[in-house]
Amino acid sequence: MTLPLMPKATAIWLVENTALTFKQIADFCGMHELEIKGIADGEVGIGIKGLNPISTNQLTKEEIDKAANDPEHSLELIQNEITIQTERDPKQKKYTPLSKRQERPDAISWLLRNHPELKDSQVAKLVSSTKNMVVSIKNKTNWNMSNIRPQDPVGLGLCKQVDLDEALEKAERSQKRAAKKKLKEEKILQQQKQEELQSKTDAEVSSNPEG
Repeated sequence: MTLPLMPKATAIWLVENTALTFKQIADFCGMHELEIKGIADGEVGIGIKGLNPISTNQLTKEEIDKAANDPEHSLELIQNEITIQTERDPKQKKYTPLSKRQERPDAISWLLRNHPELKDSQVAKLVSSTKNMVVSIKNKTNWNMSNIRPQDPVGLGLCKQVDLDEALEKAERSQKRAAKKKLKEEKILQQQKQEELQSKTDAEVSSNPEG
């Protein structure tokens, strides 16, 4: 499936400037209807500027009008140099089926609950999400929080067990380094306090010589 250039920015523009249904926009941009509703409610895509698909020659005004008058009509992306390059660009993220994207927040919730030692960036990388998404679920501020149900990402097919094990090992090593560093800092602090105390004691002895 070929997606438009900058799908979320395109979705924002379509929500703000057309009478298309959430489903039409979601299908065209490869997103979920709830995400489109979130955009319309101002809860998703905050700070992202809408991208006009007409000016980028990915849609025609006639195609948008046709879809607006027929809720069952699916928008057709114009095949041109931009869309072909978008499809072939190896830097573009692979299209993830809607069912998988719906399960991604569930996987994030499961990882946060069962492996709190993982960094937000590690969780995001494991399920091909974003750090902002992970933080929103961790802080329970995600727009779809009421529908999120923790599920094992390996069982969902969002990551491999070997990748999860590797991430856990890395997190464990990081925790050990942090603990070792903290212990070292505490020892240095304790030594400084002892030296200060000894210095104070020596000063008192010098100021009050016997005899």
